[in-house]
Amino acid sequence: MARYSLLLLSCLCQSWPTVNCQHTWQEAFKVLGIKWNRDGSLKREIQIPMVNATPYADPKQPTPVALSTDVQLSHYSGAYIRLYIPVNPPTETKLPLIIYLHGGDFVLFSASTVIFHDFCNNIAAQFPAVVASVEYRLAPENQLPEAYEDALNAIFWVKSQAQGSFGRDPWLDYADFSRVFLMGSSSGANIVYHTAIRALDFDLRPIRILGILMNQPFFGGVQRTPSEIRLMDDTYVPLYVCDVLWSLALSGNVDRDHEFCNPLTGDSYLGRVPHLPRCFIKGDEGDPLVDRAKQLVQLLQSYRVPVVYQFNRGGYHGIELLNKTEAQSLYSAMRNFVYSTGDTDDRDSFTYF
Repeated sequence: MARYSLLLLSCLCQSWPTVNCQHTWQEAFKVLGIKWNRDGSLKREIQIPMVNATPYADPKQPTPVALSTDVQLSHYSGAYIRLYIPVNPPTETKLPLIIYLHGGDFVLFSASTVIFHDFCNNIAAQFPAVVASVEYRLAPENQLPEAYEDALNAIFWVKSQAQGSFGRDPWLDYADFSRVFLMGSSSGANIVYHTAIRALDFDLRPIRILGILMNQPFFGGVQRTPSEIRLMDDTYVPLYVCDVLWSLALSGNVDRDHEFCNPLTGDSYLGRVPHLPRCFIKGDEGDPLVDRAKQLVQLLQSYRVPVVYQFNRGGYHGIELLNKTEAQSLYSAMRNFVYSTGDTDDRDSFTYF
């Protein structure tokens, strides 16, 4: 637990560019609503409600947008999946299956946090689709790549469900296992990118992952981008807070040019990038991280990975969680991507090694 000590974070400012030394890690912790516990874990004080799954319509309550239920993945890690289906799923056709990773900068929130629960409800209802939202382990108690491993285990669980060797959750009878997509927002988008690359090492048949959807992906690097400099004091993701978040998410012996943070460095990853399926990337010009998303588009294009991208004027990080109009626009763009991605072109699905 020493790696999470206060001494480590008190040294952070010494390694930051001058632009951030006007801020302290204590300020970042206050913004994030977190405090250290004596055992090195975090006390998370952000009071965004967490909600239970809604496996059936309660006649005493308003009709839900979608139904949901929780499935335990690992008693050891606490990982689970919250499954979503439309209230009245079709019986004559199968639905695409979306594996979703929530945001929270690797440090905060849960699949049951109301903003992400509502997001998945809307995806399930509006696409329509079956959605599997993954509860993954958080940093710094579980630093990267533990979140990637939880996401990969969720894919393996979907594979086992498709095989049906040990039975199948009845809700997944509505899913088309040949039309699986990975979707994530912010840090969740980072997770789906890295998980997709890791998944290339495995034969996932009979499931087929046809695409990856990344909304405002959370990446970084040692060298600042123009959008990071221009928006360094952004209200939603100020640069000094991002630095602290990466220090919590990464192990103590690496910097922000590690491939988990900066996909351009690649290390062991770049040789696998050409084998990724079709990608969707969305960003906003008012988000300090937008240039990182543009760099990722350029990286994917350089390896001839099919990419659909959308960069909106203005906006901010997490805009779809607060602005219903922007949320609806995002749902529509992602739905179009999912339903325009065919399963007949091998280039648009995983290539196995």
